Amino acid sequence: MNILIKIVLGLFFIYFVYCCLLLLMQRQILFPRHQIVMPSDAEYNIQGMEKIWIETSGGKIETWFLRPESNRPSPAVIFAHGNAEIIDMWPATLKGFTQLGIGVLLVEYPGYGRSEGSPSQRSISEAFVAAYDMLIKRKDVDSSKIILLGRSIGGGAICTLATQRPSAMLILKSTFISIRSMASKYLVPGFIAPDPFDNLSVVGSYNGPVLIIHGKNDELIPYQQGLTLYKAAKQGTLLTYDCGHNDCPPSWDKFFQDIEPMLHHAGFIKKLN
Repeated sequence: MNILIKIVLGLFFIYFVYCCLLLLMQRQILFPRHQIVMPSDAEYNIQGMEKIWIETSGGKIETWFLRPESNRPSPAVIFAHGNAEIIDMWPATLKGFTQLGIGVLLVEYPGYGRSEGSPSQRSISEAFVAAYDMLIKRKDVDSSKIILLGRSIGGGAICTLATQRPSAMLILKSTFISIRSMASKYLVPGFIAPDPFDNLSVVGSYNGPVLIIHGKNDELIPYQQGLTLYKAAKQGTLLTYDCGHNDCPPSWDKFFQDIEPMLHHAGFIKKLN
């Protein structure tokens, strides 16, 4: 009996140490910014793109604004990328929005790329609120037609912004219901997560249209989580693709064809191509 108790206590101690290590390393796992290889030519010359630096308590944050092909105040997307990405990776992909007459603001996370500070739910929230406030003051932006778009961990950043500033539409791509719900993957209790990103509660209380995009073969964030977000939305639409996590959607041309009718119906674009 004494041996059994010692074994149980030993296993408990090992598990306790494991949980403590994960607690200490959680943000390195959640935000692996030091593993991202910066492009050799960081200064892109992209037509119609503005680089705008914003001030936060943690330092300067870089944002890129892609102007739409329009001369009037236009809708705009605020985009939050995945945890192993930087804004440099996205202008070419997201140009489909500008071709539809919708501007795109890419906001870098604190501590990522050339931005200062350290990433956390709090610092990311501050950065995105500051970026939002800057964006809606622009004369070429229709502040009543702001779309919030987040991919993977970016869904958490976008949902946090949605609780603090008004928006007209929420788009979540390959996104989890909460970080705490993902903790079971690492066999740890969810309450130790310092950055919970409770997306499910945000989606459930959001009054505008919500578009959920998820790959049914997603190996990182199970498809069931995307389905749960869709079912929680008051005005939800679900786009399912035959793909995994990082290849979702498998074709961006097809993606823009799929969402164009939704954007038209919601009043973001006046006519279909």
